Parts: sequence; structure tokens; C-alpha cells
Amino acid sequence: MRDPFKRFLLDMNRAGRAGIKLPNAMALATAGKNGMPSVRTMLLKGVQNGNFIFYTNLVSRKAGELRSSRRASICFWWPALGEQVRVEGRISPVALKEADEYFASRPRGSQIAAWASQQSHVLPSRTTLLTAVKRLEKKFKRHPVPRPSFWSGFRLKAAKIEFWFDEPSRLHRRTLYTLRSRRWRTAELYP
Repeated sequence: MRDPFKRFLLDMNRAGRAGIKLPNAMALATAGKNGMPSVRTMLLKGVQNGNFIFYTNLVSRKAGELRSSRRASICFWWPALGEQVRVEGRISPVALKEADEYFASRPRGSQIAAWASQQSHVLPSRTTLLTAVKRLEKKFKRHPVPRPSFWSGFRLKAAKIEFWFDEPSRLHRRTLYTLRSRRWRTAELYP
């Protein structure tokens, strides 16, 4: 298949049909200014025009690293299918309107949690967080929860996408798509 995004969406949908919980779960790898890598699991929220879209708290470590290096890598692993997809590319913020629309679609509890969390910062006690949640539930009780200014999304504009398939005797199949001059080139890689 010439279009890696169609291929990815077909694979992710197949993973969902196979009963894999959260087929959109991905490992997001970033690096700090000192070059130290960091990885965490997040949820992909969309694929649009060559971009993989996800959302987070903008005061988190990951958001700082994304803004600083403007590069990242993501990895999807579907063990029941014996498949992995790795993506590398440049990072840019989503439009504020897009962030507002996605935030409005989230469950109310997740909206409140976004306001209550100072993600990646030291939490004095669980009670501190739960007290903040109760206070915010009361504050927003009678109206919709607006998107906090410190919460938004990012786009990873894919430059490389690798599809890996498990095969016997470790003779795995690997197909690498590389974007060059606005066209996707493919190459098979040794396992």
C-alpha cells in the first residue's frame, strides 16, 4: 500500500476488532535539553493530513520537551497481532479552536481532572488532588467546563513510518516509509 496513513488506520482498526483494548495507545518518546530520553504511554486522538494528534497538559515535562526539541517519536504495539508501528517527525501545536472542540468532547470528569492536575509536578498528597477536584466540580456545577489555557494538543507530522510484523525464527518483516520531496518512498529493512 502506497499511503502509510491508510495502512496505519487499517491496522489500528484491525487491532480494535481483534479485541485489543485501547488500540490507539502509543508510547511517546521525547528528549530533554540534555539529551536524556523520556517515554510514556498516551492515547492517539486523531490522524489528519499526515499528522498524528494527541493532547496533554502544557506544563508537563513532555510538553516542555516537545516545545523545546520540536521532534518526537511514537510507537504502537499490538501484541495479539504481532505488529508494531513506529513514527518519527516534527511537532507543532494544534489550533486553539481544535483544542477547544476536542476538550468539549471529553467526559466531564476528564475535563475537571485537566483543571485539577499540575501534571508532572510533585503532589503533596492525594488529598490535595481530590480536594481540588471537589472544588472544581462545585465551581463548574452549573455550566460547561472550559478548556484551561494550560491544556492543549500537538501534531506529530510524520517523516518516517515503519511497519513491523512478527515472523517465525526472528525473520520479521519491516517496511519503512520515508517522506522525501512530498512523496512517500518505501524500503524493506532487514529484521
